[in-house]
Amino acid sequence: PPAHSRNDWIGPPDKHSNLRPVIFYVPPEESPLERRLREARQEAQACDQRFWARHNRAFSQEKEEFIYSRLKAKGVEMRNETGQKATLNAEEMADFYKDFLSKNFRKHMQYNRDWYKRNFTITFLMGQVALERALKWLRWKKKNVGN
Repeated sequence: PPAHSRNDWIGPPDKHSNLRPVIFYVPPEESPLERRLREARQEAQACDQRFWARHNRAFSQEKEEFIYSRLKAKGVEMRNETGQKATLNAEEMADFYKDFLSKNFRKHMQYNRDWYKRNFTITFLMGQVALERALKWLRWKKKNVGN
């Protein structure tokens, strides 16, 4: 982002996690509470990035293995005479998706619990920052009205 920018910047989707990374704006006079909020948001983004990159890698690998094993069991090559990749029908792939989700259920539940905890913390910090800013503005207003 340009040096004069006063906003967060959102990048293109990451090729592994498919999440759009955020470059967070750091105000020149960031308060300790604002810094805690920004760091909590950055940590949440890093956790999400790690989880979804690992999850998507495992999904792709297991999907390829599943397709290969099913095609092999049918006696079909991975590529046909024209070089096109062989595929399975929707019903066969539904078996894979169901098994994959069942196998990873606990991981998803743990991720969801952690996600809610992180986002509750972020929301709480956002409320504190809003209150801090409102009080700062009221003190400034009171000081300037008195003059």
